Amino acid sequence: MLHVAIVGAYGSAGVAVADELLERAGDDVRLTLIDDGEPGGGLCILRGCMPSKDVLSAAEHRYQARHDDRLAGEVPALDLETVIERKNEHVSAFADHRRSHVHGLDDRENVEFLHETARFVDDRTLAVGDRTIEPDYVVIATGSTVNVPDLPGIGEVEFATSADVLEATELPESGIVMGFGYIGMELAPYLSEAGTELTVIEHDDHPLEEMEPEYGETILELYREQFGLEILTNTDEKRVEPTADGGVRMVVERAGETEVLEADQLFCFTGRRPAVDRLGLEETSLEVGDGWVDSTLQAAADERVFVVGDANGREPILHVAKEQGFAAGENIVRHHRGEDLEPYTNIPHHVIFSGLGVYPFARIGHTPETAAETEMDAIVVTRKASSDGVFKTKNHPEGRATLIVNAADGTVIGYQALHYHADVMAKTMQVIIATGLDVREVPNRAYHPTTPEILDGLIRDACAELGDEQQCVGDTGSRDLAL
Repeated sequence: MLHVAIVGAYGSAGVAVADELLERAGDDVRLTLIDDGEPGGGLCILRGCMPSKDVLSAAEHRYQARHDDRLAGEVPALDLETVIERKNEHVSAFADHRRSHVHGLDDRENVEFLHETARFVDDRTLAVGDRTIEPDYVVIATGSTVNVPDLPGIGEVEFATSADVLEATELPESGIVMGFGYIGMELAPYLSEAGTELTVIEHDDHPLEEMEPEYGETILELYREQFGLEILTNTDEKRVEPTADGGVRMVVERAGETEVLEADQLFCFTGRRPAVDRLGLEETSLEVGDGWVDSTLQAAADERVFVVGDANGREPILHVAKEQGFAAGENIVRHHRGEDLEPYTNIPHHVIFSGLGVYPFARIGHTPETAAETEMDAIVVTRKASSDGVFKTKNHPEGRATLIVNAADGTVIGYQALHYHADVMAKTMQVIIATGLDVREVPNRAYHPTTPEILDGLIRDACAELGDEQQCVGDTGSRDLAL
């Protein structure tokens, strides 16, 4: 019987592997599920995307009230104790559901769940509690942990991570934010709305460096004007130290000049790295680094070790972790049967809940830069949200969207957007891109007045670039309806 051990069984990737193996191999597979999480439930549920969106929603309501000058009266403050209490209630329910699923698998005769810490003592040999197991395959699905930068003085300063912010019922009057990627872009406005005056360090000209400059510049404008953040661009941290009153002092280099910043709290939002420190990988042939996991999700140094989700360091996103889990489960069965393995590939698709989710950023498929790298002849059209009256009526005319189309056959290959409701359009665009639809076959009439009208404009503009504007689905239909 095929024996597979999954280390990190509470997480999204680990659960996906287990479900896929049981679906494909049934009673012919023996699973040992291992996780020492307390209470357990996976990173996304306990300290990641679920709790963060919960607290952002509270700040979003305050921002909406503050932002709309048609409303009168004092803007309410965030009740942080209630915010965190509500978040904890939701997270507890989500985690209970995940644990119930994992423990439900344990009810099967061929599945065992061990609430223990696992550590390698040799290649594919695990010490789990007081036992040693030698499965045929090991799946590492241990998620990620905070990436603390190697900055002089960082060990002497008490910094707050995203997990700390998501538990805080009190926040400082001022703070310095290191890290302006997706974590910083989501949490900085929350902290500001909760009353913390922030200085944000940005190493480059703007965030979202993988996109056209206008997107990062839009973020800077929104965050400075709408949320009152001080964002220092082209700035590098040099060292930090504690102040006498318990705060933080940071020395930075900006435009060739040295500056000193002081605040009550340092916030470390500098990304995440694979959580593999406790696995004892030094006892194996495995070595974490670039290329340590192949496209089949096998470890390069051991074809019977699979690494999925945040643990492989590729793309730390929940839905990607699930996809990789399913792919790994399928490939384990294929490998066991001596069949060819399938590489895991995915169309990039993610959403950053920037601007408290009022101004989310969505990316699906190619960007103009990645399309150019393929030497494909691509059509790129961009539209500002302010070009469509619906965004003005909803009091959020800021932002933009971009559509990328293959000029050879009209297929839609990429979409990016930063504007009100961009997140809810991501699924529509994912379907269009994943199914390879010709832009001329995509209806260009949304229900009026709804924010997907911005998509209509992009579609019409792309059709015009193709020289087939009249062939766009929706033009003729809308005229017929008018008759």
